[in-house]
Amino acid sequence: MHNTVVIKSNRAGMTVILDPDIPFPQLLSDIGKKFGDNSKFWGSVQMTLTLEGRQLTSEEEFAIINQITNNSNVEIICIVDTDANRLERCEKALNEKLMELSCQTGQFFKGNLQNGETLESESSIVIIGDVCKGAKVLAKGNVIVLGKLTGTVCAGVAGNKSALITALDMAPIQLRIADCTSGLDGRGRRLGRGPMKAYLENNKVIVKPMKKSMEIFHKLR
Repeated sequence: MHNTVVIKSNRAGMTVILDPDIPFPQLLSDIGKKFGDNSKFWGSVQMTLTLEGRQLTSEEEFAIINQITNNSNVEIICIVDTDANRLERCEKALNEKLMELSCQTGQFFKGNLQNGETLESESSIVIIGDVCKGAKVLAKGNVIVLGKLTGTVCAGVAGNKSALITALDMAPIQLRIADCTSGLDGRGRRLGRGPMKAYLENNKVIVKPMKKSMEIFHKLR
C-alpha cells in the first residue's frame, strides 16, 4: 500500500513527509487518519513540525496543523522551515524588528554569552544567541533569549515581580525573578521541549512551555 503520509520523529519534534501528487483534500484526510490511528503512541506532547515532500501555502500549513491537533493530543508549537530563502527573509525581518526595538529601548545583545561573562540591563533585554553554562544575565525587566539558555538569568532584579524569562531552549543552572529563586539543582537539566517561559506565581518561580510559537515574540513589544 502506498503511504501518502510518513512520520519521522527526532529529539526536537517530528518530520512529516507528504505525497507531492495527490489532491490536498485527500492528503488532509490521510493526515487525520494517520495521527488518529496513532494517537496513543504520540500521547499528549508539544512538538515542532517539519513538513517535507511538497510545496505548501500558509493556509495549507495551518490546515495540516489543525488536522493533526484535531485527531491527536499533539500540540504543534512551531513549524521548522527548511526553505533557505524564506529563512533568510525571516531572519532579516527579525533583525530589523530587533533593531527597531533597540532604538526604542537600547537593550538588546547579539552573540553568545560564554562561561564567566555577565550581561546587565537597566530594563528588559533581548539576547540573540545563547546564554552558555557559567554565563549570567541580570535585568530589571524581562529577559528574552532567542537561543539556548544553559546559564543563570535574574530578571526583575529591582523587585519587579511581573518580569518574565523566556528562551527557545531552556536548561538553566538557575533562574531568579525579583527576590525569588527557582528550585533547580544546578545541573542544567532541560526543563521542557521547545520554547519555555518562567514567571512568578504566589512568590514561586513557575516554568511552563510557551502555549503558542509566536508568544515569545509578543514579549518583545
